[in-house]
Amino acid sequence: MVRLYVVVAAGGFRRYATYRVATLAGVFTNTVFGFIVAYTYTALWDERPRLGGYDLSQAVTYVWLGQALLMACAMMGGGFEDELIERIRTGDIAVDLYRPADLQLWWLAGDLGRAAFHLLGRGIVPMVLGSFAFELALPADPLTWLAFLVAVLLGVVVSFAIRFLVALSAFWLMDGAGVAQMAMLAGMFFSGLLLPLNLFPGLLGELARALPWSSLLQVPADVFLGTHTGWDLAGAYAFQAGWALALLAVGRLLQSVATRRVVVQGG
Repeated sequence: MVRLYVVVAAGGFRRYATYRVATLAGVFTNTVFGFIVAYTYTALWDERPRLGGYDLSQAVTYVWLGQALLMACAMMGGGFEDELIERIRTGDIAVDLYRPADLQLWWLAGDLGRAAFHLLGRGIVPMVLGSFAFELALPADPLTWLAFLVAVLLGVVVSFAIRFLVALSAFWLMDGAGVAQMAMLAGMFFSGLLLPLNLFPGLLGELARALPWSSLLQVPADVFLGTHTGWDLAGAYAFQAGWALALLAVGRLLQSVATRRVVVQGG
């Protein structure tokens, strides 16, 4: 059974690898926005050094990490959820439920393949180009890079769990577009994509850092920048894993309820 999900993940990787023109366009877009935001941060940090606890090099690195993880962690949505919502709307979801595979794990495996491709296809090039123009705070210790990849993996799972809940809302709303739009706005704001969450003041900052979206960018970026080490790193992983397990459990519960709803409606 595990082999099945490995095959599904590989298929998700190959599926997105076929869109070469879209990938090149995405790399160009991420790079352009990276330069725009990086120069904006440079002007801001020139006025306020050590803003949010970052020096200028760390702040600019945070910008390029955001561009590298934007699609991998689907901070603005746009992954499997649109397809799943459409399948629920048209009733094709009944076919998925007859597969000899778990619905949630099937889509999770495919999304992991998608994330892996975007991390390699749209993440590395903008980061490399950014390093030519700016002094980035790149880790010297290979273990930090490994720790960062673990944080990214956990962030992808949290992202999937959120978007799976968004997609399942279509069982009751029949059109999950509105929920997807709200989730996209929440993902942009609370992941730290617009501004590092360390810059958010008071209670808003504490709330933003406690929400699951912070697992998508803020936590992996801080791991990359060396903010989380030792037991603090373990705590960061526990935070991400806790949200992942909680959201997946809620998704599992809603999937069970939705499945019974399909059976009742379909006879």
